[in-house]
This record gives sequence, structure tokens and C-alpha cells, in this order.
Amino acid sequence: MSDDPTVHLRHQADYRFEIDFDEGRSPTLVTDLGPPLGQAAGPDPEKLLAGAVANCLSASLLFALRKNGNEAPPMHTVANLTLARNANKRLRVGRIDVEIRLGVPAASLRSLDRILATFEDFCVVTQSVRAGLPVDLRVLDSTGTLLHGGEAEPSV
Repeated sequence: MSDDPTVHLRHQADYRFEIDFDEGRSPTLVTDLGPPLGQAAGPDPEKLLAGAVANCLSASLLFALRKNGNEAPPMHTVANLTLARNANKRLRVGRIDVEIRLGVPAASLRSLDRILATFEDFCVVTQSVRAGLPVDLRVLDSTGTLLHGGEAEPSV
């Protein structure tokens, strides 16, 4: 048996599925497409992708902060997914923009420059997704100071 992750989906109705991530060891997740096809009874695949990227980046940053002797700061992450049409006019994920806002000032964190220079490289999901589409990341502190990534813009 492989140690690689396996996910099981069970069709419930229409476009709604129940996803079992750990063969019953953790709660299942219901997914659904939005109207007119589904009833939006859960996140759709695009939102799951954005959530996976944002979660991976947040967890990687948190791990790096803790590894360098920092208390876990409050953190709020927002992922915005942009849909676009390809050359065949098929809808695709065009890009994912992620903003992580730390709940403390940058000056209160140890080794922050080194952490910000490396934590993205350890995010399995984001680095895999980046092979196929742009993922842009900004990290800000509690004062709104841009610490890492692209140009600062207001969060939605």
C-alpha cells in the first residue's frame, strides 16, 4: 500500500459529492457546483483549489515562524481565484492571488527576512500549481506593511 494521499468521492445527487480524505478518520466534506447546475451545497472544485493553495502557504509560513522561535501569530489569509477562457474558449483557472496578513508587527518576529525568503519553497501544493498557472503572494504585517511579494493592494 502506498503512503501517497488517496481521496474518495461518493456521488450524492446532481453535482454534489461527499469527499472522504482519510477513510473515515476525519470529517467528510460535501462539494457542489453552483447554480444552475448544482445547489452550492458546498465549495466547488475551483474554491477547493484556492483553499488548498492558501492553506499550504499559511501552514508553511506558520511552520517556518515556529521553527525560528516565534509564537504563532494570528494570521488571516485570503485567496482570490481568477477564471479565464483558454484558446478553445473553455473556462480555466487563470491565476490565484493570495494575501497573508500577520496579526503582529514585523519587528516582533525573529528571523523574518530568512523565513520570507524560503517558506514558499516548502509549500508542496503551491509549487505544484505554479507549474501550470500563476500564483501571486503578498505577506503583510498588522500595520499593513508589505513584507513579501507583489505590490500591496487593499484586501477585498
